[in-house]
Order: sequence, then C-alpha cells, then structure tokens
Amino acid sequence: MEHLTLLLAIVIVTALVFDFTNGFHDTANAMATTISTGALKPKTAVAMSAVLNLVGAFLSVEVARTISGGLINESGIRTEVIFAALVGAILWNLLTWLVGLPSSSSHALFGGLIGATLMSVGTSGVNGGVVITKVLIPALAAPVVAGLAALLATKLTYRIGRRTDDKATAKGYRAGQIASAGLVSLAHGTNDAQKTMGVITLALVTGGVLAPGSNPPLWVIVSAGTAIALGTYLGGWRIIRTMGTGLTELRPQQGFAAQTSAATVILASSHLGFSLSTTQSCSGAVMGAGLGRKGGVVRWSTATRMFIAWGLTLPAAGLVAACAEFLTGQGSWGVAVVAALLLACSGAIWLASRRRPVDHTNVTDGDEAGFPGGEPAGVLAGGITAGTAQDLSTTIPSPPGSSGEPARTATV
Repeated sequence: MEHLTLLLAIVIVTALVFDFTNGFHDTANAMATTISTGALKPKTAVAMSAVLNLVGAFLSVEVARTISGGLINESGIRTEVIFAALVGAILWNLLTWLVGLPSSSSHALFGGLIGATLMSVGTSGVNGGVVITKVLIPALAAPVVAGLAALLATKLTYRIGRRTDDKATAKGYRAGQIASAGLVSLAHGTNDAQKTMGVITLALVTGGVLAPGSNPPLWVIVSAGTAIALGTYLGGWRIIRTMGTGLTELRPQQGFAAQTSAATVILASSHLGFSLSTTQSCSGAVMGAGLGRKGGVVRWSTATRMFIAWGLTLPAAGLVAACAEFLTGQGSWGVAVVAALLLACSGAIWLASRRRPVDHTNVTDGDEAGFPGGEPAGVLAGGITAGTAQDLSTTIPSPPGSSGEPARTATV
C-alpha cells in the first residue's frame, strides 16, 4: 500500500508537470497575434493569459469526465500506465517546444494514454468509439470550422469598415484583440486544464482513492488550474515566435476575427465535452483570417509542416508511452528507470534551449533575433527548416489596402 501511495503521488506530480508544459506550449494560441501587433507588451500578455487560464479551469468539468471516464476503460488499468502515458506526452511537448513547433499538447496526452494502455492491456482498454467521436472527429473538424468562421468574420469586418481608414481603426481593433485574446485564454483553461484534471482523476480511480465515474475533487481542479497558469506565465516564447512570423500576415482586424472565432469553437467544444486541440483551432482560425483579407496569403509550406506534425503527434507520443509502459511493467526498478530517463531527457532539452535562448526581450525581433552565431543547423528561427527558406522568400506579401496601411501589422 505504501508503494501504491508513493507511485500515485509520483503520477500526480508528473501530471502537473505535463500541465505546466501544456501552459507554456500553448501560450502562443492566445497571445502570439496580440504580442506581434503591439496590442500588449509580451510580459503583460502572458500574465493576463495565465490569470484567465486559471479562471477557466473552474468553469466546467465535461472534458475531464471524457478523459477520466470515457477515453480509457478504468477497470484493469494500473497506475503505472498513466505514468507512462504522461512521460510520452511530456517528452513530445518539450521536443516540439525546443524547435518552436506549435503541435497539440492534447493529442500528445491522448497518444500517450492510448499507447500505454495498448501496451498494458491491449485494445480492450481503449474505447474506440470515444476516440473517434470525441478526439479524432473534433481534431479534423475544429481547424476547418474555426478557419471558415474566421474567414467569414474577416470578410464581414472589412466590408463593414470599408469606408474607414485603417490607421484610424487600428487602435480599436487592437483593443478588440485584447478582449478576444482573453477569451481564448479563458477557453484554453476550460479545455486544456481539464485534460490534466481528467488524468489525475483517472489515477485516483485506479489507485482506489475515488470511485469510477467520479468528478475531479476541488483540490485537483485548483492544482491543475494553477499548474497551467504558471506554465502560461513563462510564455513559451519559441512557439510564440513561430506563430508570430511563419504562417501568414495579419492586421489587427484579422487578429481580432481569428481569436474570436477560435475562442467560440473551443468554448462550444468544452461545453459538449469534446476534447479538441486549442493549437489546431487557433491555427485554423489564423489561416482562415489570412485568407479572408483581399490579397492575403497563407504560407502553405509552413502550414504543411504543421499539418505533418499534427499527424505525428498522437502516434509519436503513443510510441514513447508504450516503451515507457513496457519498462514500468517490469516492476519498481522499471518505474525508477523511466523516471530517470524522463529527468535526463528533460534536462538535455533544457540545456539545448539555453544555447539560443528566446524570451520576452527578443520574441518580436525577427527571424534571427536571439540566435547568436547564426541559426541552428538545418533550422531557422521558429522551427522553419533551411531547405524551405527559399520557398518563404518567394512568398509575395499582401499589397497595401486602398485606404492605407495600418499603424502596425503582424505576421502570424
């Protein structure tokens, strides 16, 4: 019993570490456009996002119930399985953060849970119907729905304001961006913080602390909301830079439309218990807003790399989690080895990130800012490979609008 109690404590701490990485990994979803357009200073933006993430964690538990009582069959699942799943999700989050790639923390967690469960008990441990209806279908639909909504909202915004001067309205749209970015942060708390609540609740059920089907206890809600808020406050500057320089050029009107559309989709999905990816929703909205302005372009080479990464996230995290579960299944020494490997790999990734740091002081300085001595071999700032630099250099920028340029534009 003492061993089980210790293991359960390790799993809970590991889950909160994942929640922390989720926070800094996904800050860009809410704040990249707001920071790039100058609507908010970088540190102010992430502080506001952190507070609203914490508030959002208390608004609903539907997504948590989907994970703790739907995705995985609780009966027959050992606590070690959840630990292995979290290891796969954390390592994928850290690796993609290192290269500045905006991948899905949600799918990393789902992939870890599915991979570890398959290794432990086989296909009987995974509810295939829930995976399809509440994970895979939303993953495909969310970026499309958010993109179409942002495209239509952008067109409507420009039509309504076609007789106004862009410079005169830019300040108002930036204020709107602040409000919509806050809404995205709130939505992120209602969706992503709940995923960790669901995992901790599942661990408590497998450890015999809670009855199957229980809602997350209050202390679980508070700890998960706090962890994701702290992670958000750190900023995740590498991914903010990617979202702020690589995908499309956005003006304040488009930023407002993109963020509002993404927040609407995320909040609606949270209410329905659909555990979708905020990264995919926000990226789809950004692309839709980019196409919604006349003359706007989307850098499809960058978007394609994002799509490939999204497709790899679930199986890659699942493979790592399956390997971790194989080791944890060997007994206490296997758990110790997996924990040591997690710490070693995390430390190595952190040390690698210190070679070319990106923080709030240089996140908006351009592609080469913060990379002394040149870009890392094969990778440009924001995770863009050197082999595609020529593709990006040939992208034709959007022509100035007939009523003049806004005071400041952002590339997202």
